[in-house]
Amino acid sequence: MDLVSVGEPDGLERLWTPWRLSYVAGPETPGCPFCAAPGSDEHGLMVAKGETVFAILNRFPYNPGHLLICPYRHVADYTEITAAETAELASFTQTAMRVVRAVSNAHGFNLGINQGGVAGAGIAAHLHQHVVPRWGGDANFLPVIGRTKALPQLLTDTRDLLAEAWHTA
Repeated sequence: MDLVSVGEPDGLERLWTPWRLSYVAGPETPGCPFCAAPGSDEHGLMVAKGETVFAILNRFPYNPGHLLICPYRHVADYTEITAAETAELASFTQTAMRVVRAVSNAHGFNLGINQGGVAGAGIAAHLHQHVVPRWGGDANFLPVIGRTKALPQLLTDTRDLLAEAWHTA
């Protein structure tokens, strides 16, 4: 097969990430990564566990310290979580903000829940709240011009800092 005939060049470089297939293949893919996460440790980037929700680092962060607050239950829609899950999700979000501020002096946060694939949810089948720390000047030319995101800290180092500080927040 002539590789040139497969497609027209578009000027984009490709970074192949087959381990992300479970994130984009949809709910028919066996094994929700959020359902599997509560059994993980620091290697799974788990930061804290509550009664009904847990906090875990996003494996594909927008910024260092990008946390996801997830209910243990495999539930897709915010209207389907219980009052206890809602309360603990809110409490964990507040704690996440305090912890990230304490360890990295974040200037602000983006908080959000993307409901459904059309709203941008990469894993629409399992509800999760994003807690994204922001700093003045954290957006630069790299994502726009270079189509690259620079992350100045390893995920495991970020996880260790946040998990240690979580217990004192």
